[in-house]
Amino acid sequence: MSSPIEGGPKEGSTEAPIRHPIEWRNPDFYDAEKIDAEMRRIFDICHGCRRCFNLCDSFPRLFDLIDESPTGELDEVKSSDFGPVVEACTLCDMCYMTKCPYVPPHEFNLDFPHLMLRYRAAEGKEKEGFPFVQAQLAQTDRNGKLAQPVAPLANWGSSRSNKLTRPVLEAVAGIDRRAELPKFHGQTFTMRAKKQDKEGLSAPKPAPAAGRKVVLFATCFVNYNNPGVGEAARLVLAHNGVETEVAYPGCCGMPFLEQGNIEKVAAQAEKVAKDMCAWIDKGYDIITLTASCGLMFKFEWPLILPENEDVMRLSAATRDIDEYVVDIAKKEGLAAGLRPVEGGVTAHLACHARAQNMGAKSAEMLRLIPDIKVDVVERCSGHGGTFGVMKETFDVAMKVGKTASRNVAKTGNKYVTSDCPLAAKHLTHEIETLGEPQLPVAQHPIEIMARAWGLIQ
Repeated sequence: MSSPIEGGPKEGSTEAPIRHPIEWRNPDFYDAEKIDAEMRRIFDICHGCRRCFNLCDSFPRLFDLIDESPTGELDEVKSSDFGPVVEACTLCDMCYMTKCPYVPPHEFNLDFPHLMLRYRAAEGKEKEGFPFVQAQLAQTDRNGKLAQPVAPLANWGSSRSNKLTRPVLEAVAGIDRRAELPKFHGQTFTMRAKKQDKEGLSAPKPAPAAGRKVVLFATCFVNYNNPGVGEAARLVLAHNGVETEVAYPGCCGMPFLEQGNIEKVAAQAEKVAKDMCAWIDKGYDIITLTASCGLMFKFEWPLILPENEDVMRLSAATRDIDEYVVDIAKKEGLAAGLRPVEGGVTAHLACHARAQNMGAKSAEMLRLIPDIKVDVVERCSGHGGTFGVMKETFDVAMKVGKTASRNVAKTGNKYVTSDCPLAAKHLTHEIETLGEPQLPVAQHPIEIMARAWGLIQ
């Protein structure tokens, strides 16, 4: 056998993991017998390794299932019992990116998250549809447009403190009454951006990054639920001389990916990529404001539509907002005037940011602020989209996120940030359930930067 230096096979985890395109248009992708055979192959490897035992609930469920079988081996486990293992996977990719020694280019070719995706996709085909409530929650654009004109009423009805509506919502839709749900705003980010344009975005002269121009992909969450993040991002970029525009042709499709609805994700990818590439043609960089959208643009879409030139161009042109600000700092330097942010910041590294394999960019960006106390928490928050709000999985989500929330609470910092705004909110909710006397303020990292420059209060 030739040595690795001579080009032969290499041991897993000695080089960057790679991923193969998702063959979702191949009929074999949905073949029940082939899926079962692959699950048994993968599960047997996982059973013999067990390095992922503490990442999420999928692996403890799998190992308990095997250990409690008559032989203590996979051969005595019924395939019909695999469902709970699949249910507990949030597609966070942490097993693939941080733990598994058998991912490609290893010959075992193990990709646990995409196997769970395949199982869900096949289940959706077999049942001619996906779970109703989750499918409705995934319609983020429709839901946001419906809620926007009646935002105060929608927020009243979804409030955890509402003892009238939340029990009904739990009974009818299966959304746990204890779950913290996103709030809606009467003015979306795209609406507020137009107002910002009318008022003008000023920059000091000379501005270090003058000549750069970006278009911010608003993301469904920032557009409808947290427009302040988008406003802060524009203020920070403008303060450094970057020309900014805002675009939002539609959701990235992550909520559909979590269900296994790959066809819907592909449709969104084709539509959004075509629109965003028009900006690339005009010389704009593409910036995403949440880690999930960055992951979809850069990695998941190219695996689903590798032949689509727009998708591949968008993947190469996209940067997360933290990643982009760090790039400015390294190449041109940042505008003067950054001031300390009192109280300290705990930077939660969202799983979908870590899965991008770009480093801890949010923490790196925050440390550009002088005299700031930054503590880093890497453990999963447990939220996982609809996983964190549905009654059947809410307790598991809280269980998975308990370690991260305890670590955040221990820092005693005033702020907790995450590139996944849902994760930050989930962590503060978890800390509340732990009985901590003071809750940290949940923020996006770019909001802390804007505060350090005095651009927001």
